[in-house]
Amino acid sequence: MTSVEIVRSPNADQVSTIAADLVADSVPSKLTAQDPTLWGPEAESEASIRLSWTTLHETSRPLLPELKALREELHAEGVDRVVLAGMGGSSLAPEVITRTQGVPLVVLDTTDPAQVADALAGDLERTVIVVSSKSGGTVETDSHRRIFEKAFADAGIDAASRIVVVTDPGSPLQTASEEAGYRKVFLADPNVGGRYSALTAFGLVPSYLAGADVESLLDDAAEVAEVVSQDDVDNPAVRLAAIFGAAHANGAEKIVFADTGSGIKGFGDWAEQLIAESTGKNGTGLLPVVVEGPGAEGFVNARSDATTVAIGPATGSANVAVEGKLGAQFLLWEYATALVGRVLGINPFDQPDVEAAKKAARALLDAPVASATAPSFVDGPVQGHGTDWAQRKVHTVAEALAALVEVAPDHGYISVQAYLDRIDDASFELLRAEIAKRTHLQTTFGWGPRFLHSTGQYHKGGHQNGVFIQITGESGDDLEVPGRPYTLAQLQLAQALGDGQVLAEHGRPVLRLHLEDRIAGLAQLVEAVQEDGS
Repeated sequence: MTSVEIVRSPNADQVSTIAADLVADSVPSKLTAQDPTLWGPEAESEASIRLSWTTLHETSRPLLPELKALREELHAEGVDRVVLAGMGGSSLAPEVITRTQGVPLVVLDTTDPAQVADALAGDLERTVIVVSSKSGGTVETDSHRRIFEKAFADAGIDAASRIVVVTDPGSPLQTASEEAGYRKVFLADPNVGGRYSALTAFGLVPSYLAGADVESLLDDAAEVAEVVSQDDVDNPAVRLAAIFGAAHANGAEKIVFADTGSGIKGFGDWAEQLIAESTGKNGTGLLPVVVEGPGAEGFVNARSDATTVAIGPATGSANVAVEGKLGAQFLLWEYATALVGRVLGINPFDQPDVEAAKKAARALLDAPVASATAPSFVDGPVQGHGTDWAQRKVHTVAEALAALVEVAPDHGYISVQAYLDRIDDASFELLRAEIAKRTHLQTTFGWGPRFLHSTGQYHKGGHQNGVFIQITGESGDDLEVPGRPYTLAQLQLAQALGDGQVLAEHGRPVLRLHLEDRIAGLAQLVEAVQEDGS
């Protein structure tokens, strides 16, 4: 059973009014009928080709026999290790699905050479790579495909037989894959945007090949589909949209997610992209903050700028608790996000600010010398870059962090962005809680460049009250990208610098901390966070 429990709401009357308005205008049923006019004339063109996700619990079922046949073929050949190359909506849903069901999937949504090298070090004789991209132009995914194709060939393996592609019909990737004779090309529904694609081929193909039961996901979504379509104030999607719309109107533009025993692994990371990229534009939006648990900093002591959401049973610190199986949660939150887009007066299906960082990164790859700048300060193994926004001279990491907090708005947020190996460098995630505890500001943590396909839209298009900490680091052995004039390490740094440049152009303070030694650098960062640098 899927439910939304409002534990406490300071805006109960406004919540009721917004819910009643959505129902009076028949918005849920019109959304199910794929009415593109719900978000105004400016959004109509985009919305008209982005609403097929409302029926995926039915339309994705023909995929199942194809997937069954392919998995049986691969297993008969001794191929049972699945690597997924995809970014944003192409990787977040499969990762949640497989983690929740406890089946192994190697997810590559990184440009860190060490993390990619670890994936290459697995048993290639048993490996198939799923390359997921709507167009094929995603630079990270294209790099992974090139690297694995060469690795298969170097190992004497027929590379084409080990590459499965998920893309949109008519895309350049479809054409190139068919010409190359790749093992299988799955065509996803083109009328679904990436962040709404959990139940399309993008979510289901890699998950099924890895061993997940995806039919149960479709069944769970089907059970909630009728409920979220109803023009009823008790519709859980209506309730969520009304809660967040009322909260936003009263200055609570952040949503803090904590899992309270749902059994779903990593749901917040998926919801983070859906909400941030859908709503963070035109200077407005909702910023998801994913925390470690219900006792975490930012959740247990959330202030008036945030709504706390428990995924699972209600806790004392939660404003809202949402329970339900994974497939149902996917559809519920997609509906709620589309509905809150109407409440906020924005188009929930475009991402106008995402391309800017990509263009800046490409420009830096074309002119790498221009990206080499002297550090503002050096503190042990840490080089500090870009402190022009500071109101005082800083000489240490602690002083730089303190100066960054000084220029942060009272109800702003801090975004920590680690362009590192999210497997081997996972300990860097502890910085989120430490910084939140030190600053009393809502603090997010994202792995670069993964977050660029997620919260990156909000950072540039949403409320301009964020300050940003980029963490980059020296790489050990680098990896060439076959057929491209750059290495992974060069691409990774260009992505960090490019995004930092665009944020600075938006007037946002960006502090980049470059670690000459990652382990020693982490220790120094933790010490600096705990130190008073005033």
